[in-house]
Amino acid sequence: LADEPLTGGLEPRLGDHHLRTLTITGFPSVTFPGLLDELNRLAFEYRWATRAIMLDKTDATKLLTRIRRQWFAKRKSVAAILKEVMTNEASTLLDSDASNKAADADTALQELGADYAGMAYVTATVTVWDRDPAVAAEKLRLVEKVIQGRDFTVIPEGMNAVEAWLGSLPGHTYANVRQPPISTINLAHLIPLSAVWAGPERDEHFGQPPLLYGRTEGSTPFRFSLHPDGSDVGHTLIVGPTGAGKSVLLALMAMQFRRYENAQVFAFDFGGSIRAAAIACGGDWQDLGGGLSDDSDGGVQLQPLAHIDDPAERAWAAEWLAAILASEGVAVDPQAKEHIWSALGSLASAPPAERTLTGLAVLLQSQQLKQALAPYCIGGPWGRLLDAEAERLGEADMQAFETEGLVGAGSAAAVLSYLFHRIEGRLDGSPTLIIIDEGWLVLDSPDFAAQLREWLK
Repeated sequence: LADEPLTGGLEPRLGDHHLRTLTITGFPSVTFPGLLDELNRLAFEYRWATRAIMLDKTDATKLLTRIRRQWFAKRKSVAAILKEVMTNEASTLLDSDASNKAADADTALQELGADYAGMAYVTATVTVWDRDPAVAAEKLRLVEKVIQGRDFTVIPEGMNAVEAWLGSLPGHTYANVRQPPISTINLAHLIPLSAVWAGPERDEHFGQPPLLYGRTEGSTPFRFSLHPDGSDVGHTLIVGPTGAGKSVLLALMAMQFRRYENAQVFAFDFGGSIRAAAIACGGDWQDLGGGLSDDSDGGVQLQPLAHIDDPAERAWAAEWLAAILASEGVAVDPQAKEHIWSALGSLASAPPAERTLTGLAVLLQSQQLKQALAPYCIGGPWGRLLDAEAERLGEADMQAFETEGLVGAGSAAAVLSYLFHRIEGRLDGSPTLIIIDEGWLVLDSPDFAAQLREWLK
């Protein structure tokens, strides 16, 4: 396995790296899963190897029986036994430690007999290395400090250094004679079954570096990618208690996403949490509800019918208007659809500035349909937002839509549906990130939920 020369001795070297190894020789009285997980927080590389030579039931029974007999015999000293023989009186003082260990061996025998656990000869070593022997020794000292802090007994290898290192390599079952027997339950608690996941080195879908680097509890940096398995699906859910920083993470993701070529970001914000990030990146932050905007000239203005001279846009507008009418309690029957389509056809020939909801209402032949559209026209509660003669909506690569004043309003479905349509028109294959902050609020809107379900498919 080594492609460099190994120099033996009390302080072996592999190539130009000095090797330092310690072996665990004693174990605490109680173990639990992840007992040595603190090693994952050390700020340097190390090699933690656990070799287990499993014993069959017969050999394990013989071993535990011998250990129990040895500890049971140590309960009384030779002097105490002689005194019992001479005085014919049982000694009242016993070695409690030996008695407890004999009982522990007896418990291990019971677990073995019930097939609850087995026994194994275990050799656990940790190897560190460095070109500077002093640095290698300091690394070993830090490892020793962590392990001994968990009530283990360790020995830094000297005479046995080469054998200890060889015993940590796969296939070397005889090197390193230090192999105390322990239960397989304790072995499961001891072996390194977990570590800090560092994340993928690249975003395989984009073929570029990960989205961002994060800091973990230890020294291992975390590489965050929206496509960790190379899939083209990057759906992500962020959950956590109030004030934990979910919105801050979303803003960071939005800013970092711009590292990809031709990337575009669409964020449905709540409470202005992404406002600073959007403006700082040269993007557009648009207050759809008007509750947080300080614009004196009206803020966002939408013109959903501006491009109905295109047949595809006209078909979409017919469905969009039918949904609005249905939300106002109007039965959208074939006759109503005919009125809508006829009015859209007439309006399509008008100049773009006249393709408004007010212009459409004038052309409708049904008074009932006109009344249903009245709240969305100029003079209605939502006319300022949806009945503009010229659309005022940003075209930057980073778009943030503030929804706090919109969620729960009667115009929410119409506005969000139109924005979804605009976003879909910009999905040209470029890397696109769609963020929905406070999703539990916007999902209360059936239209928003339906659109989100379609995007997630």
